[in-house]
Amino acid sequence: MKYEIGNRIRKYRKDSGLTQEQLAMKINVTKSRVSNWEQGINRPDSDIIGKICRALNVSPSDLLNVHLTDDELNSHEKKVINAYRTKQDLQNAVDILLGIDENTVQ
Repeated sequence: MKYEIGNRIRKYRKDSGLTQEQLAMKINVTKSRVSNWEQGINRPDSDIIGKICRALNVSPSDLLNVHLTDDELNSHEKKVINAYRTKQDLQNAVDILLGIDENTVQ
């Protein structure tokens, strides 16, 4: 089985102007591990996805190719998103609670 995430890692790595070795150093893995991901031989563990996203300045949704439409959100989730967008003074606190890096593109 060939994993699809590798193509996206390669794309975002190249968009960032990084070599496989540079990405590997940023996320503290070996170059061969990055190469294996990009070839679709295996995929990154869930605990390293955040590091990859930060290193490549890409959102987890884009890296994982998981995008929700408004139809997929329930009314509570929509209220939370709207409140987050309108209360800038609380956004930093929410980001900290959720472990979201402010430099990650949304």
